[in-house]
Amino acid sequence: MSNIQLTKYSKGGGCGCKIAPSVLAEILRSTDFISGHPNLIVGNETNDDAAVIDFGSDRLLISTTDFFTPIVNDAFDFGKIAAANALSDVYAMGGQPALAIAILGWPVGKLSTAEAGRMIDGARLVCSVAGIPLAGGHSVDTLEPLFGLSVNGFVEKKHLKRNSTAREGDLLFITKPIGAGIITTAAKRELANPEEIETAVAYMTQLNRIGVELGKMDGVNALTDITGFGLLGHLIEMCGGSNTSAEIYFDKIPQMPGIEKHLILSVYPDMTTKNFCIIRIKMH
Repeated sequence: MSNIQLTKYSKGGGCGCKIAPSVLAEILRSTDFISGHPNLIVGNETNDDAAVIDFGSDRLLISTTDFFTPIVNDAFDFGKIAAANALSDVYAMGGQPALAIAILGWPVGKLSTAEAGRMIDGARLVCSVAGIPLAGGHSVDTLEPLFGLSVNGFVEKKHLKRNSTAREGDLLFITKPIGAGIITTAAKRELANPEEIETAVAYMTQLNRIGVELGKMDGVNALTDITGFGLLGHLIEMCGGSNTSAEIYFDKIPQMPGIEKHLILSVYPDMTTKNFCIIRIKMH
């Protein structure tokens, strides 16, 4: 493990570098009235996890890209996290990833190229576990390090799941404990202990392959992954797209160990203050 701390080279860790939802909505508000592509099934109209296009077969093509600034200090771990995060967008559509290419921004004059190599090695390992190749990519010399993947995958038409198709009476099922943003923010401030960081990394690098199986279940009406916009941010997208509301029971939400003590110290991700949304919450 290198002693270089990647998070010191970026102002916002991980998805904290994302553009705020309200600002992004302004950017995407187009005055171009060109009609959409006839084969495009999922675009950006419902803030879904990936785009989906139909080429006239029983299988649909899923395409996504996801990259961000370092969320942990170790380059190898960051590569694994970034890769798992990008692959998650395909799994969240009920699909199976097929091919990945890398997106790399690196401050060549500030950081060793060997660290960039370790980062790519981490991503290559996760892609190998997913059973797909990391087959190239594109790189630029940037002021801050950033990394991610562009991923293509496939899903059978009948198994495609979206974030905008929830129905009244559906139960919310979370496959991992939440709180990674709190732990990694605490780590950047040197407040998290090694066990907390190790646990968070283990969850963040765990592939969401369960999405493939959930996509095959008729009783599952909608899927999404919980990443940069947090549970509430992604849930409001799901509710808005499907014209539903949600009740959350906080005592039922799985949480990573250690987050309570950090919240007491007002440790939370940069993205939190950008995620203003209105949702009906029932506290029990």
